Amino acid sequence: MINSENLLKFFLKKEINFFAGVPDSCTNEFCNALNKNKKVHNIVTANEGVAISLGIGYFLSTKKIACVYLQNSGLGNAIDPLTSLSNKEVYKIPLMLMIGWRGAPGIKDEAQHNVQGRILLKSLKLFGIKYLIINKDRNKAKIESLIKYAKKNSRCVALILKPKKLTKVNRNVQKFEEKLILRKNLIESLLKNTSKNSKIISSVGFNSRELCQIRLEKNFKNGRDFLMVGAMGHTSSVSLAISKFNKNNTICLDGDGSFIMHLGSLTLVGNYPRKNFKYIMVDNGSHESIGNQYINIRKINIKKLSESLGFKNFFYTKFKKDLDVNMKKFLNSKGPSFFHVKIQLGTLKNLVRPKNFEQIKRKFMQ
Repeated sequence: MINSENLLKFFLKKEINFFAGVPDSCTNEFCNALNKNKKVHNIVTANEGVAISLGIGYFLSTKKIACVYLQNSGLGNAIDPLTSLSNKEVYKIPLMLMIGWRGAPGIKDEAQHNVQGRILLKSLKLFGIKYLIINKDRNKAKIESLIKYAKKNSRCVALILKPKKLTKVNRNVQKFEEKLILRKNLIESLLKNTSKNSKIISSVGFNSRELCQIRLEKNFKNGRDFLMVGAMGHTSSVSLAISKFNKNNTICLDGDGSFIMHLGSLTLVGNYPRKNFKYIMVDNGSHESIGNQYINIRKINIKKLSESLGFKNFFYTKFKKDLDVNMKKFLNSKGPSFFHVKIQLGTLKNLVRPKNFEQIKRKFMQ
């Protein structure tokens, strides 16, 4: 095991005190350590490419190396600035990546992680990124050597963490409030009030997992689901294309993290204003499924943003007593319509993971 807080202290001794990235389950405890330490600058970004770009800007301003944390599935978002800007053949800007390795060979994981897991090391070699797989505190000498290599050669390097290799860091837990909405309340209201032939496309993480479990347990028949078990940030684009070539209500059940990851894709709503397109943003201010890392969108006026993107109607609620009324109005509205639902943290016990992807696809397309 690696002590999360000691690893951070080690980075600080090596003058690495700027961190940016998208949290994941492998790096979650390190992110908790970042949140507790007042000596560091830590920015949770919308996507991994933004984090790389912040790291480049930090170096250009300070001549110091930034650390960018990400899951291996996010490497695709990071590749453009890594290869076309910081690369040794362009500006030679050093960076330290901390990559969570989901789907690592020999470790049982979910299907959506398998391809990314198999190709991670080959991808890093292909991009000329020297890497080190770390799993214990004694790796610090090797980490120091990697940092020296990055500085001396102006290169991007990577530390790779497999799941459950970091020690836990204590953090405050949000208290449950009976009057506020849980994700399960929202999904039950959606399935209860939606039409028989509606299409529901749900984002990766707890949205898809709870939708899958609640439909099974409660035996809801209305609507057909397409569960986005991967491709975070692309739920709205899949949904918009479905709505364009389908007359039934098309409901995008998106998370706040997914919403901001590729926010630019929602600019298409104004260009293709579909009356059957309905967008729900599930907002708990957190990357909950990977460990409750904070997302700050509180200062954004979501209503004005939705209007500028081309949505014709806007609905908002945060209390359970108002949920069904607003859900019915939202589903019966002529879109494109936006429903901002503020929920509290919390998910179902023994939460299932979607399986049988071919069957999910066939049922959805029937």
